[in-house]
Amino acid sequence: MFPTLIGTVVIAGIVGYVSEKSGFTRNGYLPSIIIAVGGAFLFYFVALMFGIRFGPPGVQAIAASIGALILVPTHWRGRR
Repeated sequence: MFPTLIGTVVIAGIVGYVSEKSGFTRNGYLPSIIIAVGGAFLFYFVALMFGIRFGPPGVQAIAASIGALILVPTHWRGRR
């Protein structure tokens, strides 16, 4: 369980960095990494509590990180 949690954090950090480097998000490096790690943590613990699984833990971490990066910034940025 602990190595899976550490791997989730590492993968989410990499996804946050790559998403900012590639131009997928425009939040800054640190906010993107924090958002991605937060989303991965949330999904990891929800999956652990309710038994929701749809693949290996690495795939779940990537999907949760990308989902958080899509949802959070657009929610707070608003429409102009």
